Amino acid sequence: MRLALVFPGQGSQSVGMLAAYADHAEVRSTIAEASDVLGQDLWALIETGPEAALNQTINTQPIMLAADVAVYRAWVAAGGAAPAVMAGHSLGEYAALVVAGSLSLRDALPLVRIRAEAMQQAVPEGVGGIAAILGLDEVGVREACLEAAGTEVVEPANLNAPGQIVIAGHRAAVERAIEACKAKGAKRGVLLPMSVPSHCSLMRGAGEVLRGRLAAVNLAPPAIPVINNADVAQPNDPVAIRDALVRQLASPVRWIETIRAMADQGVTHIVECGPGKVLQGLVKRIAPEITGSTLSSSQTIVDAVAAIRQEN
Repeated sequence: MRLALVFPGQGSQSVGMLAAYADHAEVRSTIAEASDVLGQDLWALIETGPEAALNQTINTQPIMLAADVAVYRAWVAAGGAAPAVMAGHSLGEYAALVVAGSLSLRDALPLVRIRAEAMQQAVPEGVGGIAAILGLDEVGVREACLEAAGTEVVEPANLNAPGQIVIAGHRAAVERAIEACKAKGAKRGVLLPMSVPSHCSLMRGAGEVLRGRLAAVNLAPPAIPVINNADVAQPNDPVAIRDALVRQLASPVRWIETIRAMADQGVTHIVECGPGKVLQGLVKRIAPEITGSTLSSSQTIVDAVAAIRQEN
């Protein structure tokens, strides 16, 4: 048995997402720690919203980081096994680096808030767009984006699973790319309710803002390997980790390759550490031979810990 942990990012948040952990000491203390760092009652926002406030990028990113780390700490408290390797989807990469001991939670929280602010400011409201393309391979999506771009930007942003790719860029170009993808055989193309075109070249300016902040943050070599989004590599050098985090903002999230890299390393079990089960759905489509678990409550943690112990 070889275990990997994966951490979800923005998009997995929902009002009440930690309700099943309301009485869990590790979870509550982690959210309290994060609230203290940011000077904001994160538990209240998680539990009662309002949804519009929870979904604001500057709130979502630190909240999801705190929630991912909180669930990981609950996993450890229940006797969960240490992973051989980890990865996070977009923002989730920061949670993986915190868990790996490369970045402290206290440093990571304001860092991801600055990341969120830079992303929001990089492209004016209404100018950017994001869409999910279903049922078309990566080659077809890339060709459609090239055809649709014209003088604007539209590019693959999240390579999530075979037949599930997110594109991002200027809204008008994204709309043209949806039609181009359909003409190439895509089953669906759906605009997503997000105005920030993450993981495309429109985010390069945000990346440079982030670079300046990262230069002032202490980073250590990770104690557990973390596969990054930008290169599907496992850098140990803090300089390389900083650079990959900067490039991540304007580069596609290479999730298909990430999960396949885990499979190539002999990973047999993947546990999703954080709210929701989005990543497990992607794992099933990418590597169905890998056993997946989600941690939605204290009981699911107990069950997952027991199941993995039986495999050893």
